[in-house]
Amino acid sequence: MTVISSTQSPEALSLTIVAEFSAGVERVWQLWEDPRQLERWWGPPTWPATFETFDFQPGGKASYYMTGPDGTKARGWWRFTAIGAPDRLELEDGFADDDGNPVEEVGSARMSTALEDTGAGTRMTVTSTFANADQMEKMIQMGMEEGMGEAMGQIDAILAGAPV
Repeated sequence: MTVISSTQSPEALSLTIVAEFSAGVERVWQLWEDPRQLERWWGPPTWPATFETFDFQPGGKASYYMTGPDGTKARGWWRFTAIGAPDRLELEDGFADDDGNPVEEVGSARMSTALEDTGAGTRMTVTSTFANADQMEKMIQMGMEEGMGEAMGQIDAILAGAPV
């Protein structure tokens, strides 16, 4: 399993997931900057993602949907706020309606990703910071922590060169 820790911090309104991979930082970075590679792991195995737009630059936006086992589509959006290739990514993350518009009543979270060379590979730390305690609790209850862990659990196979 690639995930080595998952920590909820109600005080900091954050969820932090740390994973380690036996590939270099630049290779792991590609999993974020290439939407086709991102689709192979973003979302749990039973909810694969499809990115419809992906403008990977500060201020750029991405829109995607995850398709559930019954065909249900859950839509989301990102707004990239900072990109420091190949080791830092920050974005605003939210849900979208069927037309791709942000779902305001849910709000958005900030997500930061840091990639660090461990000598034996890469440590990836993903921290989601929520607007308030209610939002954090709702996201945790919706399965965000488990879903992110399952999603990251797919990365080793991609790095090992598993076919699409």
